[in-house]
Amino acid sequence: MVEALATWATERFRQAVEAGRPLTSPPLVSLHQVTANVLQVKIGWSFAMSRAAPSDPEAARVHADVLAQCDQLFRRAQEAGLVSAGTDLEWARRVYYALIREASEEGREVVDIGAVDQLAARLDSNR
Repeated sequence: MVEALATWATERFRQAVEAGRPLTSPPLVSLHQVTANVLQVKIGWSFAMSRAAPSDPEAARVHADVLAQCDQLFRRAQEAGLVSAGTDLEWARRVYYALIREASEEGREVVDIGAVDQLAARLDSNR
């Protein structure tokens, strides 16, 4: 049952990223929406998200797909001048992931969508 829950949460994670339209929305809009969506999943389903086995091929596929979309979003943000031309985008993505992880830890007490948006906005202001 825990494995099924983890698989379900991983799918919610993928949907959260795709709902932010990282490949088509303006980069800044997409970055905020993806951040807010992912925080909702990570906060709301933290137990299940923490149970996704790294060796699970479906979870690995979802995470690889999300990584590719995030990399593309960061390239688009750089092309739009939102990220400095000399910035190492892999490093920027890793920092972004770390900020999401920290915000989700802080947000474990969050119960409403407005608070999740505020956490996402805090990440926006750190770009």
